[in-house]
Amino acid sequence: MLELVKGVFTVDAKTKWDQKYLDRLENLEKPIANTRLKELSPYLTGGKALDLACGLGANSLFLAENGYEVQAFDISDVAVDYVKKEAEEQGLAVYPRMVDLTDINSLEILDRMFDLIIITYYLDRAIFPFVKTIVMEKGYFFMETFYKSPSGEGKVSEHFKLHTGELLAEFRDWQILYYEENEHEGRQTIFARKR
Repeated sequence: MLELVKGVFTVDAKTKWDQKYLDRLENLEKPIANTRLKELSPYLTGGKALDLACGLGANSLFLAENGYEVQAFDISDVAVDYVKKEAEEQGLAVYPRMVDLTDINSLEILDRMFDLIIITYYLDRAIFPFVKTIVMEKGYFFMETFYKSPSGEGKVSEHFKLHTGELLAEFRDWQILYYEENEHEGRQTIFARKR
């Protein structure tokens, strides 16, 4: 579906991501869980987790293998269908749902609390206050996404990149257990515990 933005027709986000995931699956690109998340597995002891912008679900499936019951949200029904199929085939407690994360009020999970929330390679700063309210005390938050590194521009719009130190500042009231800004890869990663 096309939408008009500033006088130019563009592909809407859902269609864009549906196509991106179809291309990955056609190229037999098996999703792999985030390396930093896997390295933090000693902290990941099970409970209720929420994977926002889950994509093809590698992180969700990894968390379920480590004892979590995972709600996995993404805008793409291609991704959601794939995650559902993989979870069912592997007998894992992953419950994917198609959700537009730009509409926080539609999430319908305001009364839920999570032991862990993860976001990888998705940035909508408006979601940070919401995330902070649904992580349990002593619960964890993991995020990794692009940032405006001094070493290069990359393919991602500046609008979807964090500023240097932005996650540290945003979660300054939490206990920071892991933080990295990788200039060469242009990514910023945080793992923090709610106090």
